[in-house]
Amino acid sequence: MTSRVWFASLRARSPEDSTEAKVRKLFETAGLAACIEPRDKTAIKLHFGEKGNDSYISPVFVRQIVDKVKAAGALPFVTDTNTLYLGSRSNAVDHITTAILHGFDYAVVGAPVIIADGLTGKNMAHVAINKKHFKTVTLAGDIVAADSMIVMTHFKGHEVAGFGGAIKNLAMGCAPPAGKRAQHQAKPFSMPAVCTGCGKCTEVCPKSAITLRNKKSVIDKDLCIGCFECMTVCPVHAIEVDWETEIPLFTERMVEYAYGAVQGKAGKIGYISFLTRITPDCDCVPWSDASIVPDIGILASKDPVAIDAAACDLVNQQPGFKESLLARHHHPGEDKFSGLRPNTDGPRQLRYAEELGLGTRDYELVRL
Repeated sequence: MTSRVWFASLRARSPEDSTEAKVRKLFETAGLAACIEPRDKTAIKLHFGEKGNDSYISPVFVRQIVDKVKAAGALPFVTDTNTLYLGSRSNAVDHITTAILHGFDYAVVGAPVIIADGLTGKNMAHVAINKKHFKTVTLAGDIVAADSMIVMTHFKGHEVAGFGGAIKNLAMGCAPPAGKRAQHQAKPFSMPAVCTGCGKCTEVCPKSAITLRNKKSVIDKDLCIGCFECMTVCPVHAIEVDWETEIPLFTERMVEYAYGAVQGKAGKIGYISFLTRITPDCDCVPWSDASIVPDIGILASKDPVAIDAAACDLVNQQPGFKESLLARHHHPGEDKFSGLRPNTDGPRQLRYAEELGLGTRDYELVRL
């Protein structure tokens, strides 16, 4: 069965064509109000951005969805979960502070900020899925408790998953640190011949699993939790994982968590994805690199697989920016995410998600 994905470009020549207006129209046209019932406690799941990052979805656009959810008679709250790594969002106090600094306060978005897994990531619920890698998954308690959900995603690249879209927002984004750890599991290793001994990896490791010996990084695999922050910050790419064996397993574990996040909410979840500031990295990094392709537009759907498939296709249809981190595949039609990181396999997310019944890759793009 084909799923519909609605698309709005960023072109505007009148107030009716403003981005705010398009966000509202996408919500209406895609029928996302049907996902919400009066008095629903509706989670608006998004990413507040790590401190220093500026490519997250604008709170002004989030406000448009909040108002639509309120108009449906529901009780919206904007939410995310605590991080596995050290940073500005590893506990609810720092997380909410960062969200407010980035504009996600009540005066702007019109809804409270609730960190769904609690003060220290211990507000958890276990959901049975009975899949290949997990019989149960560990999710944030307030995500599971929510009656309905609107998943707002900034579509971008990712160091290991290839790309981060709606599926990853459901999977990593709806899991507490324990659930994030279960998805990662892969352990990176350092390459002494490449390492320059700068120590950046030691500074970001949340478990002090990395030390410098003879001016070379050494990773203690017993302490490592596989958060990949060391890979993100290494300036010479001296830290790697076994891509051939580890990454397919990581991807499947992630997709199974996304499957778990939607359980109990059949027909109660809508998706909106922003194809703007399409950066090479997740919004978890404390910076925002240059976009790899031009801004494209905004998508809406009730199918997380279809919306990610459409997002991938739209990105790959663009010319790549040669002055960005994109090293190859600059021509329209070429896979931009494997051009960024040739060992990743973003489409594997879509294939496995379709196999699990999370959605379909077969979509119809409907332009507003």
